[in-house]
Amino acid sequence: MTFREVTVVQVREVLRRWLRGQGERPAAAGAGVDRKTARRYIAAARELGVVRNGDESQLSDEVIGQVCEAVRPVRPDGHGTAWRTLAGEEKRINDWVEAGLNVKKIHDLLARQGVVVPYRTLARFAVERCGAGVKSLTVAVADPEPGQELQVDFGRMGLLPAGERKKVCHALVFTACSSRHCFVWLTFSQTTEEVINGFEAAWAFFGGIFPVVIPDNLSPVVTSADALSPRFNDTFIEYAQSRGFVIDPARVRHPQDKPKVERTVQYVRGSFWAGEQFLNISDAQRRAVTWCNEAAGMRVHGTTQLRPAEAFRATEAALLLPLVALPYDTPIWADPVVHRDFHCEVARSLYSVPYSLAGKRLRARADSKTVKFFLAGELVKFHPRVGPGQRSTDPADFPPGKEVYAMRDIDQLAKRAAAAGPAVGEYAAALLGHPLPWTKMRQVYRLLGLVKKWGPERVDAACAKALDAEAIDVGLVGRIIERAKENEPEQERLFPNVVPGRFARQAQEFSSNNRAVQ
Repeated sequence: MTFREVTVVQVREVLRRWLRGQGERPAAAGAGVDRKTARRYIAAARELGVVRNGDESQLSDEVIGQVCEAVRPVRPDGHGTAWRTLAGEEKRINDWVEAGLNVKKIHDLLARQGVVVPYRTLARFAVERCGAGVKSLTVAVADPEPGQELQVDFGRMGLLPAGERKKVCHALVFTACSSRHCFVWLTFSQTTEEVINGFEAAWAFFGGIFPVVIPDNLSPVVTSADALSPRFNDTFIEYAQSRGFVIDPARVRHPQDKPKVERTVQYVRGSFWAGEQFLNISDAQRRAVTWCNEAAGMRVHGTTQLRPAEAFRATEAALLLPLVALPYDTPIWADPVVHRDFHCEVARSLYSVPYSLAGKRLRARADSKTVKFFLAGELVKFHPRVGPGQRSTDPADFPPGKEVYAMRDIDQLAKRAAAAGPAVGEYAAALLGHPLPWTKMRQVYRLLGLVKKWGPERVDAACAKALDAEAIDVGLVGRIIERAKENEPEQERLFPNVVPGRFARQAQEFSSNNRAVQ
């Protein structure tokens, strides 16, 4: 397993869980990071003055950036020192694995021989390098306390009319672990935004939010599945933060981790979907809600021997977290590269960032109103959101002297030309007096280049002559200056900086003819 950079959302999730009273281990597991990593971020937050009192408003963007800046794990080969220590013991560990010893026993044996490493690191090493792993047995797990856990899974239903053709419809099924009350959300796609829409509909159906959600390894929720440290989708984990619930995903190919929703998916497919004809997805969704309340909700459950809807109202409804009134603004997370024009592309729009970041890859978060750019967890730029095909540019992001051309600031360019002389300013105004003035900016820059080369007096005089002739051509101004230079006396052309003395005699007095006459 290679080293993974901890995202700013994961850091916030670790600290959020810690503020809510969780220990290092559950906070790390809930955010999908290693326990030691969570410990370092929590220690950094404490040093910055974050108080463990449940107040999540302490976790501002600035504080999170300072915490990330304080924690910089350096692992050139992708692993820490513990992994490299285990690499030297690989043969011995492999022998123990082949002999049938479990990871806990191997951890104890290594400790007796002076090899002390974290248990989780040893577990990953034994699985990846030595093929450790045993077949699990299905063991009945006691139901959680009412109003605590909700299991979620996707199930393929079948074809459903969508306009002129049919599409494959999936059901996102929610099952309360205690009462077995369920909700079904039908969708044609399995994007993160659609999953969040399903969760919002589920919270409205149940009348509250379950504190713990146990999903399958849905790609919109879990981007990298792992039995010990799964990596979550930043957008979804931020949604969980906004609604106040935590994620405890099931393991890959372990349906026994979520048996209640597994059975419900089969029940939905056989009882609700099979043999039915739906007009469209709206009709199917309306009938699904009715089926959840009446057919599924009022049946006598085979395990609990209770009606799920009645059991939910009696034991769970009052224990749920309150609903959030405001609709959720689903953000977009991206990893854009800063281009040579100091802009990043997010959702088909361009946003400027400081020119010193050119070539770097940033982490971007965009919602309906704002776009934020992060580098190593630190906020480096903030923009209002613009529509596709548009751009938001801050002139301060460009190198000094480049902002006028980049921003097409015609007025500022005209002021620069006017500062060189009245005729130069008038000539620049004539150049920019075009229906498309930004197409003439290069000519004005060339005019300012002449000022820099020949001085403002010469260029101003040349511009005055060109204006008298009504010839608006920067090349002509340059030629006027060149010809005027050629017509100067030879003494001035060869030695333009030599100032004649007060009693200097004329050159004709030194000719041979004058001496003969005298």
